[in-house]
Amino acid sequence: MRIAVLALQGAFAEHVQMLHRLGVETFEVRQLNDWHQHKDGLILPGGESTTQSKLLHELGLFQPLRDDIANGLPVFGTCAGLIMLSQLHLATMDIEAERNAYGRQLGSFHTSAQVDGVGMGIPMTFIRAPYIKQVLTTRCRVLAKVDDRIVAARQGRQLVTAFHPELDSDTRIHEYYLSMIKDDNDEQE
Repeated sequence: MRIAVLALQGAFAEHVQMLHRLGVETFEVRQLNDWHQHKDGLILPGGESTTQSKLLHELGLFQPLRDDIANGLPVFGTCAGLIMLSQLHLATMDIEAERNAYGRQLGSFHTSAQVDGVGMGIPMTFIRAPYIKQVLTTRCRVLAKVDDRIVAARQGRQLVTAFHPELDSDTRIHEYYLSMIKDDNDEQE
């Protein structure tokens, strides 16, 4: 399995380290030529969604990335990645996101909660995090809530979390994402 990690800005190195811990090959996407490599999935990291979107457009990556996700490329978006997949930017996932919902850097916090399909006590680190204000269709399934706010969801081959699982030692969220890809690959064989 080979996973592309968008490496324009944000917490991409931590995702790469987490995937390497799980024995998964990765490569970083910094320009259009990188995008054309073979990949089984994509991670959109945290960071600043407006900056990431601007860079995607400037580098000619926005449309190819959007097209591949719309055509079924498995994608996992964390924090800003959630915002990128929402109706605010790429619009491939039927969610409405609230940017910086938990306030400034000082509003950052850590908790744990259940994530459907993953388990109990999943560590969640929120840094100027968004949340999902609304799931717009039944195609999108809520996986977790914290304080009645949606913080994780899945729609087909797309997974999003408002928190940063790459900043904790627990690998279960990344394992869940990888199992989505494996299950899809098994069904296609």
